[in-house]
Formats: sequence, C-alpha cells, structure tokens
Amino acid sequence: MNPILLVLPILTLLMFDLGLTLRMGDFTLLARRPRAVVVGLVGQLVVLPAIAIALATLWDLSPIYYVGLVLIACCPGGSSSNVFSKLANGDVALSVTLTAFSSIITLVTMPLVIALALKLGGGSARMVELPVGNLLMQNLVLMFLPIVIGAALRHWRPSTAAAIDKVLSRLAFPLLMLLAGIFFVQHYRTIGAHIVDLGACVTALIVLAALVASLMSRLSNFDNRVRRTLVIEVAMQNAAQAIAVASSPFIFNDAVMAVPAIIYALMMNIVLLTYVGVIRHRAQSNA
Repeated sequence: MNPILLVLPILTLLMFDLGLTLRMGDFTLLARRPRAVVVGLVGQLVVLPAIAIALATLWDLSPIYYVGLVLIACCPGGSSSNVFSKLANGDVALSVTLTAFSSIITLVTMPLVIALALKLGGGSARMVELPVGNLLMQNLVLMFLPIVIGAALRHWRPSTAAAIDKVLSRLAFPLLMLLAGIFFVQHYRTIGAHIVDLGACVTALIVLAALVASLMSRLSNFDNRVRRTLVIEVAMQNAAQAIAVASSPFIFNDAVMAVPAIIYALMMNIVLLTYVGVIRHRAQSNA
C-alpha cells in the first residue's frame, strides 16, 4: 500500500478533530492575554525554524534531510499538545489558542520559511523544487477546511462535536504512531543507516526548542503553568503534516524526506513524556 493513501486522510481527521475543540474564546485570548500568545507564536513560527536551519547546517545534512528537518519546524503545533499541557498542569486554554493560530498562520509561513531555508542551504539544497501553489492548496484542503468544518460543527451541534471528539482525540496518538510505523517499515534500511546522526539532530531540535521556550517564558515573567505550555507547544509540532507534505505526490513526492519527521514523531513523545513525568513527580513530591 502507498502510505500517502493513509497520510492524507489521517492528517485531515486530526485537523477536523482540532476544529471540534475550538471556540471563539480561543481566538479572543489574543486580545485578553496578548503577551503569552505572541511569545508562543514567535517561539513556534520564528525561533523553531531558525533552530532547525542552524542544526541542519551544523550537522551538514543532505538536501533531502535538510528540507525534511526544516519542514518539521514549519508545521503548526501538534494536536496532542493540548493533552500534554493538561497532563503537565499547564494552561490548556493557551495551548488550544496557540495550536489554532499556528495551524492557520503556517498556511502562509510554511512556504516562505522553506523557500528561505532552500536559499540559505546553498549548493544542492537550492536544487530542491518547492511547488508553492500545490503546497498552499494542499494545506487549505487538508488543514484549513477540516478545521473550519469541525469548528462549525462545534458551534451548531456541540453535543455531536463532543461525541466525535471523544473518539478522535483517543485515536490521535495511535494514528500518528501508525504513520511512523508504516514509513519505518518501508524505509527501515535508510532509517537504520542514518538513525544515529539524524536521530541526534532531531533530538537536539526538540530539546533546544524546549529550552529556548522555557528561557523566553522566564524572561517574560510568565508563571509555571504558562511556561510549561509554551515548552510543550514550541517543542511539539504536527509530524503528520510534515510527513504529508514530504510524501505528497502534489508537493515533494519524496518519502525519504519524511524520515526526519518519522524520527521526530518518536523522539518528540519520548522527550515530552519525560518532561511531563518529571513535572508530575515533582508535584506529587511537594503535595
């Protein structure tokens, strides 16, 4: 089976589920608490891509993996970040707001950042073609439209939306792991040949993103709940979208480019589950 036949529907389902959780209040949070929202978005949309480009350059990644790593950083927050924020006793309202805003804003910023990264990459990286029109169209159809439909259902049929979300929210993590597993099986030789070096680079991206988000929070004098949320939101990106963009026949059509996202999907959960576990352990020790 061609994995793209699973990637695109799963991404659509995840975005639809995100829409089911949205309320107008999630967007008005920008007016009520602008500093936290802006710092979070800067961390996701500016700082994270900058870290990815720096690491890809430092590791001297091949053009395909270079773009694959930057692609992860261009994606919006992952749908599981809201659950992780709740487990970490974070600011769930802020988490939902950042996920919603980043999902919409990255429709525009993703092609811009990738284009910039290709120029900065130099050499053979500049030979990677970016079909901007196809990228925008796929993101609109597979991300923006499902979010709008889900939000509309939440507004007009809240009980139905809640029932559907109860099912889909439980499927989000298993579906992402299913995607990663399918790609891993198909490309295990390639992954095995680069797992040490590429795995270290991907893990560095996650850890540095979390550390920088924590530093930005402390400099902004945010409380612990906001700081935990920003750490999770900046470090946890939508790996399913990165896989979809890399492997889509309408965009890059290169499953190997999805390898960094596959490794990221695994390491993201390991690193952030450890982070959440430490927080919960400290809370129990201090109780």
